[in-house]
Amino acid sequence: MRDSIYTIPVSEVFEPKCGCPICRMRDMLEKRCIEYIMGAAMMEPDIRMETNRLGFCTDHFEMMLGQKNRLSLALMLESLLGELRKNGYRDILAKAEAKPRKRAGMKTINDTCFVCSQIEQAMDGMINTVLRQWAKDESFKTLFSEQQYICLPHAEKLLTAGHDTLSKKEYPAFKAMVISLLDRHLEAVGGDVSHFCRMFDYRNAGPDADWGNSRDSIERAILALSTRDFHTGETD
Repeated sequence: MRDSIYTIPVSEVFEPKCGCPICRMRDMLEKRCIEYIMGAAMMEPDIRMETNRLGFCTDHFEMMLGQKNRLSLALMLESLLGELRKNGYRDILAKAEAKPRKRAGMKTINDTCFVCSQIEQAMDGMINTVLRQWAKDESFKTLFSEQQYICLPHAEKLLTAGHDTLSKKEYPAFKAMVISLLDRHLEAVGGDVSHFCRMFDYRNAGPDADWGNSRDSIERAILALSTRDFHTGETD
């Protein structure tokens, strides 16, 4: 996989100040990866070998189906299906027939995804870049603090990386900033969800009922908790 596919300037991710910047980072990387493997890369032997080995998750199959080049997807599926049959389904048989206590640590093609593996590796590197920028650049620290919010899964990812990377002096301020961006948003979304629930009380019914910002609060809450936007099928 060409490294340039996964090189995105951190400023490009954080400057929009709309939604969760780490969701936006993930979306940009996903788009590039899927376009790449459904383009010329589908004929590269090393890429084909890895897609046959790891397969794809449901989310990324859905994204590939949304691309225009159905022939590329068909060729990948032809190769993947053929490889599964050729190998006699070794991985799923090995797990199915293993002792119960060993199964938890065993992965099959049903547990892996080529795109997920590429995105995870690229995001780890980019998050380390974010942390270095945050620690040394006051203007970036300000830009970070001005984000709309950090979603729950990516708050955990940032805090884990920050705890392992930043100094003992730097980490408390970073933690406070991440938690503030998370909690402020969950408080606001939680208020809208509560308002949505109250609107089903008969006392609030009628043509002039004030729904406020609550009509899409369920989707926004799921986005904050899961990183995926069910308004459109995409994040942010």
